[in-house]
Amino acid sequence: MSRQRVADTGVELRVRRALFAEGFRYRKQVAVPGFPRRSIDIAFPRKRLAVFLDGCFWHGCSEHKSTPRSNDRWWASKIEENRRRDLETTAALTACGWTVLRFWEHDAPEKVVTAVRAVLSPDEGRGGNG
Repeated sequence: MSRQRVADTGVELRVRRALFAEGFRYRKQVAVPGFPRRSIDIAFPRKRLAVFLDGCFWHGCSEHKSTPRSNDRWWASKIEENRRRDLETTAALTACGWTVLRFWEHDAPEKVVTAVRAVLSPDEGRGGNG
């Protein structure tokens, strides 16, 4: 697990490129207030918009979920804990006035761009957001 990327995963890079191409400016890996070891994958701090791109394996996607045969109870517990932490993080950000968008790694970057555009007005997310 120590070799598993935390930031700049393939899906993050694809989504960030798509957002940038649409003119959106964002921050990456922004600390979650009150949780120093957690971070928002893509953030629009001025508009308090947080975008998370969850990996299917690590966050238990029902569509692509797989549990390793070796040490299966430990892995089930680990994935369940990740899901609980996701809910806690979403609740904490929402309580602070943030809008939270969560996507799976298999979601198309265009889906993320469309959702971000729906939350931000056409001019709000562009240029110098920060």
